[in-house]
Amino acid sequence: MKKIAAHAMLMGVTGLFLINVAAAPVPPELRSSLPAVTLAGQGQMSVWGFAVYRAALWVAPGFDEAAYSQSAFALELTYQRDFAGADIAVRSLQEMRRQGTMGTEEEARWEAQMRALFPNVKAGDRITGVHQPGRGAEFWHNGRLLGAVPEPRFAQRFFGIWLAPQTSEPQLRLALLAQARPLRPAVGAP
Repeated sequence: MKKIAAHAMLMGVTGLFLINVAAAPVPPELRSSLPAVTLAGQGQMSVWGFAVYRAALWVAPGFDEAAYSQSAFALELTYQRDFAGADIAVRSLQEMRRQGTMGTEEEARWEAQMRALFPNVKAGDRITGVHQPGRGAEFWHNGRLLGAVPEPRFAQRFFGIWLAPQTSEPQLRLALLAQARPLRPAVGAP
């Protein structure tokens, strides 16, 4: 079953179930690094009908989806299946490539960093990535700091998996950004 789900993820056969944004407690790991965050949106990623993870986007005041790499936020993934950390790293790199070309050395370095950071996960485990503009990304597993990749370009590409217009999951992107969008006046409004 695990091999089918992992293989399906690599094939890109996906589905999405939207989850309503409701008052949810801020994950403990965000209370000190992003104390003023609010839940912008959440959704569920499924592959061939199998739930893979629930995603939640926590944003700081001033978050701008068009310039997400210049904003403070956190992306929380709650896994609903078991996965090897190495498989998460490989899949992440594949998705990062959707945003444009990367150098061979850069890809190798980033894959090695993700393989070193991402643990094997079991259903119910959470990995939270925290983006601090200009500083890169730090990662938490079930509230415990795993480490950081202090490269802003890495952070932009990694979080772009979910937030960039080139994402392979545009419906999930919309669900995550549901409450993050600034209100725009209606056409013709003063």
